[in-house]
Amino acid sequence: MSIFDFLRGEFIDVIHWTDDTRDTMVWRFEREGHAIKYGAKLTVREGQAAVFVHEGQLADVFGPGLYQLETNNMPVMTTLQHWDHAFQSPFKSEIYFVSTVRFNGLKWGTKNPVMARDPEFGPLRLRAFGSYSMRVTDPGLFLKEIVGTDGEFTADEVSEHIRNVIVQEFSRVVTTSGIPVLDMAGNTADFSRIVTAAISPTIAGYGLSIPELYVENISLPDAVEKALDKRTSMGIVGDLSRYAQFSAAEAMGAAATTENSGMGAGIGAGLGMAMGSQMAAAGPWGAAPQAAGAQAGQGAVPPPVPGGAQFHVVEGGASKGPFGIDALRGMAASGALTRATLVWSAGMAGWEPAGEVAALAPVFAQVPPPLPGA
Repeated sequence: MSIFDFLRGEFIDVIHWTDDTRDTMVWRFEREGHAIKYGAKLTVREGQAAVFVHEGQLADVFGPGLYQLETNNMPVMTTLQHWDHAFQSPFKSEIYFVSTVRFNGLKWGTKNPVMARDPEFGPLRLRAFGSYSMRVTDPGLFLKEIVGTDGEFTADEVSEHIRNVIVQEFSRVVTTSGIPVLDMAGNTADFSRIVTAAISPTIAGYGLSIPELYVENISLPDAVEKALDKRTSMGIVGDLSRYAQFSAAEAMGAAATTENSGMGAGIGAGLGMAMGSQMAAAGPWGAAPQAAGAQAGQGAVPPPVPGGAQFHVVEGGASKGPFGIDALRGMAASGALTRATLVWSAGMAGWEPAGEVAALAPVFAQVPPPLPGA
């Protein structure tokens, strides 16, 4: 083997890139004098692309695979340099490895509030935040438009610009949607889809794509949120008078459990008397008292007199009646009704002698009992 063959073998390069940082998007293969030897082996792994830049010009882009760098398999570089297949000197080029995997968990958010007009609350200031993922779809374009000659380019260096693009489009969408702010939480998926579709052409101009974008939260200023909380609390409380009674009952309980507190006991007693009078006026079923005007102009109305019991009487083997107590009293005085007469009324199991019915005792109060032996 000649000395030239030996030197040629020593100059052969093995070019590859392994990265575990999870945020590096572009890495330049460093070589002294940027001399890539003829016949060098290039290994491009899945999730990567290799971009050849020769004398400031993008020469070629290699996808995943194993390549031997020679002029016969690099037609673009052959055209640039007019090399023939026998020319085997090293060529001065730069190799940039570009990660084409998806970069997840990137954050976006509004630095300043977005002014929007809500149909219910009027002008409002909204804030929002979320997350997105990013991927390089055109390594050559990404290198030319974003990276330049940066030897190690990370996702943080481009994520700030992507965030600005997202926030600008989100502001436009949320202010022109016409969706009430209380319903925006149920439409975040629609917002995400619309924003992603709107920014895709701009992002594609950088050689990138946004596979996923999420609107995680849309919030209001603290003062507005506190007002909404009070409004919600009023809706939950409902009847304010009942809530006041409940609060008074709680105060009574707190005063009763306070030791050595004469004031607390007095307040508890006063509240108890007040609530007792209210409950008495309301009635056993908690009915509302009469209007103040009705109470002032009219006296207490007594309840209606309940109707007397009605009894059927057996006379001549037939049922007659029903008769009230007054009628039965007259029948007893005339002898038409005796203690032995069978009677029946609603609620009784069957016919019974009138003298054995407790409700008819007043009827026979003035009638003498039958004579002994009769």
